[in-house]
Amino acid sequence: MGWLNYHHLYYFWVVAKEGGLTRACKKLRLAKPTVSGQIRRLEEVLGEKLFEKTGRHLVMTEIGRVVFRYAEEIFPTGQELMEAVKGQKSDRPARLAVGVAGVLPKPIVHRLLKPAFHLERQTAIICHEDRSVEQFLAQLVVHELDLVLSDAPAGPFTGIKVFSHHLGECGTTFFAKPSRAKALARNFPKSLNDEAFLLPSPKSMLRKSLDQWFYEQDVHPKIMGEFDDPALMDVFGQGGSGIFPGPSVIEDNLLRRYRVQVVGRAKSLRHRFYALSAERRLKNPAVIAICESARRELFR
Repeated sequence: MGWLNYHHLYYFWVVAKEGGLTRACKKLRLAKPTVSGQIRRLEEVLGEKLFEKTGRHLVMTEIGRVVFRYAEEIFPTGQELMEAVKGQKSDRPARLAVGVAGVLPKPIVHRLLKPAFHLERQTAIICHEDRSVEQFLAQLVVHELDLVLSDAPAGPFTGIKVFSHHLGECGTTFFAKPSRAKALARNFPKSLNDEAFLLPSPKSMLRKSLDQWFYEQDVHPKIMGEFDDPALMDVFGQGGSGIFPGPSVIEDNLLRRYRVQVVGRAKSLRHRFYALSAERRLKNPAVIAICESARRELFR
């Protein structure tokens, strides 16, 4: 295995950060041929082009962006090492990059991530949201993300080695505007038959479970809206457009925020939550705190 020359990597990192060779050379106080020669040597060792010329500008290649992300971790960490040896404490917050499945309710995402803000070392959270987690899984493997929060474990046929950590689960509560909730609660769940409903997208795990539950209860909902974003579904529910489901673990939050009332609860209709990582044994202190807090407090 070849040995990485960190001087070469450092010159590449500075050029990438400065956005060009001229500014990087000024910062490094080196001539252009020296810096460009060092980057060419790094490309030879890696066997990949790191920059492409677009007009008068240098643009990182896809591999260049991967190398840059590693350099972004390596050199600030090296600075911390020097500060630690000198007995200084770094003021730079740790970075936690999280991918969030868009189907997860925002109050639950907030409560899951909240422990990361209370660690001994200050932590900055970078959140990315998407309706599908497939792209996030690829980002986990190349360390663009530290964690993915999902309503389902990673599938066995993704071709990507990702580990699923079960955080917990809870039942489902059905909500409606106060003028309808009281009447519907009397004969729940039969009272739901032919009632207006707001439901998650058919692609979500919860929707599949809801359809099965409706079938088992012999309930035929009148579907008035389908939503990828649960927060938007809740807003329409607040406006009286239909009954809507939510995780029982945040029932109080939804009652206060949307001024609705409980129609009924279905303990067998489960919401499940997972942390997906590139490692079987968690090492990141923020990820460990998130998982432990979820199991100990949120889903106890």
